Order: sequence, then C-alpha cells, then structure tokens
Amino acid sequence: MIRKFLTAAVLALTGLGLVQPAGADPLARSVFGAVPGPTGGAPVSIGFYSKGCVSGAVQLPESGPTWQAMRLSRNRNWGHPELVGFLIGLSQAARQAGWQGLYIGDMGQPRGGPMTSGHASHQSGLDADVWMLPPQSLRLTAAQRERISSQSVVNRAGTAPSGLWSGSHMAIMRAAARDPRVERIFVDPVAKLAMCQTETGDRRYLRKIRPLGGHDYHFHVRMACPAGSVCQQQDAPPPGDGCAEAAEWIKNRIDPSRVKPVPPDPNYRHPRSFRLSEMPRQCQVVATAR
Repeated sequence: MIRKFLTAAVLALTGLGLVQPAGADPLARSVFGAVPGPTGGAPVSIGFYSKGCVSGAVQLPESGPTWQAMRLSRNRNWGHPELVGFLIGLSQAARQAGWQGLYIGDMGQPRGGPMTSGHASHQSGLDADVWMLPPQSLRLTAAQRERISSQSVVNRAGTAPSGLWSGSHMAIMRAAARDPRVERIFVDPVAKLAMCQTETGDRRYLRKIRPLGGHDYHFHVRMACPAGSVCQQQDAPPPGDGCAEAAEWIKNRIDPSRVKPVPPDPNYRHPRSFRLSEMPRQCQVVATAR
C-alpha cells in the first residue's frame, strides 16, 4: 500500500513539475539540506541508511527533563518516531546509570537524505549520535550548545580507554544494545574491547556493538527498519560477540605494518555526491513535496 501511494505521488508530482527534470538535476544534498520541515502523513523510512530518506519525520524536542539536542543550527534533530521515542527512553536510562541524562548529537534532516556536510549515513531517520560527555547541565542555551564539545573516551594513542571512560558509558550502551529496536551501535574499538573485558553477565548484546574508528566522542545508534517502512535491509552483524575484531583494530593501531593495503574502490562515491535522480524514486518525491 505504501509503495503504491508513493508511486502515485511520483506521477502526480512529476505532472506538477515538482520533481526535477533530467536536465536540471541538482545534488541531492542541496535539495534535502534546504528543506526546513518534514512532510506530513504516516512515518515511513525509505531506502538505505546511506541512500534514503524519511517521510513523516518528527522532531526531537530541543530540551527535555533528561536530554538536550545539540548543535541546533544544523536542524538535524529529526527522525522516525521510533528513533525519537528510543532516544527519550535511553536518556531516562542514563539517569539510572548515574548521569543527568544525555546530550544528543546529529540525528537526521527533516526529510532525511544526504547532508550538506558530515555523515554518509543518517539519511533514513534511523540513526543518531549520542555524546560521550556526561551532562553537567540540561539547561544549556542554544549558543552554549554550539560551543560545547564532547569528550573522547580513548587515549591519544588510540590504544586504551582515557581517564574519562566509565562504567556509566558501558551501562548506557548496554541498555541501548539490549533494546530490540536497535540494529547496531558503532563505537571506537577501544570502548568495545573495554566492554568485552568488563562484561560478566549476558554477553549477547555485544554482537550489536560494532567497532568503528571516529566514534570515541560519541556512539552511533542505528535502529532496525520499523513496521510500515520500505527500507533496504542491512546484513546482520557477524556471529559472535565481535570482541576479537575489536582487539585486531587495536593491534593494528599499535603496529600499522600489520595492515595489508587495500586498493580504493574505484566505484565508490560519497553520498554527498549523489544527484537527486540517483536517489530512490520515493525519496525524489519526499524531497520535493510541498
């Protein structure tokens, strides 16, 4: 039913001139990045995390009793309602872990899609960055939220936790990974390995914690495709807890000669280079609907 509705909408909007003709094919990031608000209607995540969009997105309120959205000037505190509800719940769990709540970094744009800067993913309303910085105040002004920075939980060598890593970080990520709506959590391999070495209970959630560089100041939550959406599914995480993989990352940082050079993929393009016509057809409708 959703696919039929979106197909009909494509035809209707093309007739109205709201879908770009082939001769005027802008960068998708320029179109999605310029739209100030969401579409109406039921929430639908479309396409893939790095090549998709979201219709009917909702905004995480800028502030709440247990959270604050950061970098408000980016207008990236939007997502599928499943993501927004999850983040609010996780911020409440953070209190149980000893924090006041959470600082929420980038989620997505009002209609998802490629961004004008930064992320390759965060396009389908199902990704969010959660800062590693324990909130000292949940009453920051908009200006303060532009200036404040998060903290790294990894030492400068990238080989061990910094003095800022804590059991609260682990407890919050454990709570996130145990939520059945969550598909993956990306975090620096040092943090992943610290969790592996500390966990003494049920370790099954560790499979969702995936090691990835560039995630020492925040961890990245990725939700599974919600009911009623038309997502391109991601492969399931490899079997096992993934702890050996995290350990390999760190060994390679200590001794880079262990890493075998991998030739660059000549066909790879960053999602910010996609033209609007290259996006899923439903996303072309979402981007240009009025």
